[in-house]
Amino acid sequence: MNDTGANQINAALEELYNSESRRILATLIRLLGDFDLAEDALQEAFAIAAIKWQKEGIPKNPRSWLVSTGRFKAIDNLRRKSKFTSTIPTQLENHIDQNQHDPADQLDDILEDDQLRLIFTCCHFALSEEARAALTLREVCDLSTDEIARAYLTSNATVAQRIVRAKSKIRKAGIPYQIPPPEKLPERLDTVLQVIYLIFNEGYSSTSGESLTRRDLCDEAIRLGRLLMDLLPESEVSGLLGLMLLQDSRRETRMTAEGDLVLLEDQDRSLWDKEKIKEGSALIEQSLLSRRFESYTIQGAIAAVHAEAPDAQSTDWAQIEELYSVLQSINPSPVVELNMAVATAMHKGIEAGLEKVNAILDRGDLENYYLVHSTKADFFRRLGKYDKAKESYQRALSLTQQGPEQRFLEKRLKNLK
Repeated sequence: MNDTGANQINAALEELYNSESRRILATLIRLLGDFDLAEDALQEAFAIAAIKWQKEGIPKNPRSWLVSTGRFKAIDNLRRKSKFTSTIPTQLENHIDQNQHDPADQLDDILEDDQLRLIFTCCHFALSEEARAALTLREVCDLSTDEIARAYLTSNATVAQRIVRAKSKIRKAGIPYQIPPPEKLPERLDTVLQVIYLIFNEGYSSTSGESLTRRDLCDEAIRLGRLLMDLLPESEVSGLLGLMLLQDSRRETRMTAEGDLVLLEDQDRSLWDKEKIKEGSALIEQSLLSRRFESYTIQGAIAAVHAEAPDAQSTDWAQIEELYSVLQSINPSPVVELNMAVATAMHKGIEAGLEKVNAILDRGDLENYYLVHSTKADFFRRLGKYDKAKESYQRALSLTQQGPEQRFLEKRLKNLK
C-alpha cells in the first residue's frame, strides 16, 4: 500500500477510535466481564487493525470487526496465560464460556446500546455514589481523572482512588455486567442521570484546553438521554433531556469565530437552535405537569425562561430568582446559591447579589471555584469598584485552565480603569 493509502487507513482508525472506542469498550466489557481485560483487548484490536487493514482494507463493519478481534485476542491471551499460572480468575473464563441468562432479556429490544447498559452496571448500588459516577465517567465516557475531579470539585488523587476501589469491588463482589431487571431500574436512576449530566456539562463548558465546548460529549450525553427516555420515561428523565437540549441550543453562539467566550447577555439569540428550544421546552412542560418538581426539571425551567426572552433585557429575572430558590430548597448547593446570587443581582440590584456571594465565601465554600470570583469581580466592576474587581479577576484567572475563559478574564482586567 502506498503512503496515501496508509495515511487514509491511519486517519480512519483515528476517527474510529475517537468516535467509537468507548462503545467498543462497553461491548467488550459486557462480553469479557472485566474492565482491565476489555481495555487490553480494545488496544490490541486497534493495533491489529493498523496492520491488517493496510493489507486487507477497511472491513464493511469496522466496529464489529474490532469487537470480534478484541474478544478473540482476549480469550486467546487468557487461555495461554492459564497454562503457566493458576492465578487467572476462573470466573472470567466462566463469563466468556457460558451463555449467562440476563434477567432483563425483555428489554434488549429497547436497550441495545451497550454504553447505557454499562452505565447501569457501573451504577450498581453496591458501589458508593461517588465511585459509581467516577467509574462511569472514566471507563464509559473516557473523561480524564482531571476532568472528573473538576466536575466534582475534588482532587485527582481522590478520583483515582474511587475508580480503583470501584473496580476492585466489582471483581470481589462478582457484580454482573447486565441490565438490571425492570423493578431494579429506578433505584439506580439518580446516579445515571447525574452521570449523563456531568458528561454534558464537561462538553458544554470544558474544564481545560483551548476550546470552550466539546461537541462530542454534548452529543453523546443527549444521545444517552434519549436512550434513557425510551427505557424509563420518568419525569426527571424528561427534565434532564429537556435541560440539555435547551442549554445545547445556545452552543454555537457561545464562542466567536476566533474561539473567544461570548456571555449569555451578548449572544445573538436569532442563531439559537429553535428546534432544540421547542423540543426542550415541551419536555420541561411535560415534566412540570407531573407536579414532581425535581432538580433537572427546575434547571430546565430556568433555561426555558432564558430561551423565551427575545433579548437579554427582557429576561424575567424575578422568575429565575424564584426558580433558583425552589432548586436550593430541594437540592441545596453553594453552586446553586451562586447562580441565585446572579439572579438576585439582576432582579434586585448588584449590592444584593454581592451580599449573597460574600456570604458564600465567608462560609469557606467555593474558595477554589473560579466562577465565584469572576462573578464577584463582575459585581465590583458594575459598581465601579475597579481595584476590588481587579483583585477578584486575578483570583479567578489563577483558578481556571480553560483557554477562552482565561482570555476573557485577561481582557476584563485590561479594560478596567
